Amino acid sequence: MHSRFSKIAFGSAIAGSTAYLSSWLINDFPFLEDEKLKVHASSGNAKLVKRPLPPRSEQLKSLKNESFDVLIIGGGASGAGCALDAQTRGLKTALIEMDDFASGTSSRSTKLIHGGVRYLQKAIMNLDIEQYRMVKEALHERAFMLESAPHLTQPLPIMVPIYKWWQVPYFWIGMKMYDLVAGFKTVKHSFYIGKTSALENFPMLRKERLCGAIVYYDGQQDDARMCLAIALTATRHGATVANHIKAVEILKDSNGCCCGARLRDEFTGEEWNCLAKCIINATGPHTDSVRKMDNPKIPTICAASAGTHIVLPGYYSPEKMGLLDPATSDGRVIFFLPWQKHTIAGTTDMPCEVTHHPKPTEEEILFILQEIKNYLNKDVEVRRGDVLSAWSGIRPLISDPNKSDTQSIARNHVVEVSDSRMITIAGGKWTTYRSMATDTVDAALKAVPELATKAGPCITDKLLIEGAHGWTPTMYIRLVQDFGLECEVAQHLAYYYGDRAFAVAKLASLTGQRWPIIGRKIHPEFPYIDAEIRYGVREYAMTAIDMIARRLRLSFLNVQAAREALPLIVNTMAEELHWDEKEKQRQTDLAIEFLMNEMGEQVNRASKDKIPIDLTKDEVKMYIERFRLIDQENKGYISINDMRRSFKNFGDVHISGEELHEMLREIDTNMNGQVELDEYLQMMSAVKAGHISATASRFARMAEMEHEKAQIKKKIPVERSGGGL
Repeated sequence: MHSRFSKIAFGSAIAGSTAYLSSWLINDFPFLEDEKLKVHASSGNAKLVKRPLPPRSEQLKSLKNESFDVLIIGGGASGAGCALDAQTRGLKTALIEMDDFASGTSSRSTKLIHGGVRYLQKAIMNLDIEQYRMVKEALHERAFMLESAPHLTQPLPIMVPIYKWWQVPYFWIGMKMYDLVAGFKTVKHSFYIGKTSALENFPMLRKERLCGAIVYYDGQQDDARMCLAIALTATRHGATVANHIKAVEILKDSNGCCCGARLRDEFTGEEWNCLAKCIINATGPHTDSVRKMDNPKIPTICAASAGTHIVLPGYYSPEKMGLLDPATSDGRVIFFLPWQKHTIAGTTDMPCEVTHHPKPTEEEILFILQEIKNYLNKDVEVRRGDVLSAWSGIRPLISDPNKSDTQSIARNHVVEVSDSRMITIAGGKWTTYRSMATDTVDAALKAVPELATKAGPCITDKLLIEGAHGWTPTMYIRLVQDFGLECEVAQHLAYYYGDRAFAVAKLASLTGQRWPIIGRKIHPEFPYIDAEIRYGVREYAMTAIDMIARRLRLSFLNVQAAREALPLIVNTMAEELHWDEKEKQRQTDLAIEFLMNEMGEQVNRASKDKIPIDLTKDEVKMYIERFRLIDQENKGYISINDMRRSFKNFGDVHISGEELHEMLREIDTNMNGQVELDEYLQMMSAVKAGHISATASRFARMAEMEHEKAQIKKKIPVERSGGGL
């Protein structure tokens, strides 16, 4: 308990104890949440108010009727960090985001909290003091993130396999330098292991010519949840935050200085002026568009780089060991990491155009798969069909006119103050969001002296993030015992919401079973429950995409499962947000478009369609027979009624019409509403090659059972055959 007090001290032990006690009281006695629990910083200048989350309607009312010291444009990691920093210094702060919190780059990272091993290598090889300082800063912030949100972060060992003996001392020295730069804030010290130990820790590893491995430690997080938690922490302390609000114009006073912005509600189209003494531009890859809103003649400073990641089944990697390929075929770095019982592989690094809707490409997916094959043993067949989801994020790198390739650009951040006193934070990386925010608010205080007189010192390095105050590693046991939740679900809630998990559990529905008592899953393969949809709305989820992508991480983990869970999600959100049937259909259509384009469903389907029919003569004959067994009327195609009848014959009576239509869409490549023989053979070839979804696989199994049933009927019973020859 004493160590927890030290982590949350706001400048004194008394203030820290008060904050912890406040959170504990709210957690165990929810009726106290209606009371304002006040905590004062030691400076006496900043009054921090721990308050319940205001509904979005109140946040909008505040934006329309109040003026602010600071208005932040951009709800990603850096914007949320700036909001928390400014508000806790005592500045009246507002944060707006045109889409959803973390909807851009901040939800599409590698999920690592790291200093940057490759940047340290370049710093040493090139004697680059700036890159060294960046790594040192990032390693310091890595320690802060692990302490400030222990429920959302954890240390992760990462293995660097070595296949040449001369590389053993090279990598060993490099990782020891990484530990040395981190100093006493290192997570755990790196170490060398031999071939046998390497294979014990990472059984999927290719063992031919393996000399051993270096294991080092970094941190891992749930990036979208972390960003949202930072924004929620800011509003708990009094900040006004609102998603789906766009800045369409920068307002200026008679002296040409920024004095606010014209805002637009993206749902209603309503526009209004919001006044603020200082504007902070924290829009990541879209930095230059806001800068040009302030001054159309200003030169660009961002060089966009697209990074694609893919998600594979969990059996591709050990549950608690990652892998780093430090030198791919084209010199990039590839990570291969466990995450939420799946495996993330990436990332690519390609120059790109800035867009709000980046899409993964087949070329990048195949590149990642090919690099994975180089490190896994022959028992692990790396299959294109195992890609469950794929996404692309745009890194806001700062361009250097003397360098042409994005791989040589370090992710240093810069803070720019325009002639009109707009503050822009650009570049940087997820891990250093807090120090980026500190530098940004410091620059704002210098640019706008009237703010400096009322602002206290930065205290964010002593704050815990939403959900961390009452969290313990064994808190999930209380959820199991007190609420009757399934253990896996309780663990998910505890590690995702922290001490707010109890508030989520109170919204859970009864299952109607002996066990678990509450917590209806929204998809049988994932621990997400119905209560999270309702709680997500309270945390400002306004669209189905907000829910499947960022309140729940379903679309990032398995695009097909997200589509299957979509009807339940939309119906539940409709109850909370009062959507009519037209709006429900619109939300469904937008979510499907998002899954198709931004989460890789379209490229997955396209890759399956490109697979040639690679079946033997006997296999073709067998599959034609199965096709005809389902097509009992000899129409030449399988209709949705044929599918319904076959599933019913084999006891799958609960399959819904929507599931059948989804299955038909998956197999029906020419989109004519029926499965023809060539489409069926194409599907079975994809099954053979591993390029198949769970939906189509279910159809293939149904056809197989029809065939087995027919074979049984053909056999002559023993009693009729006379018992022998």
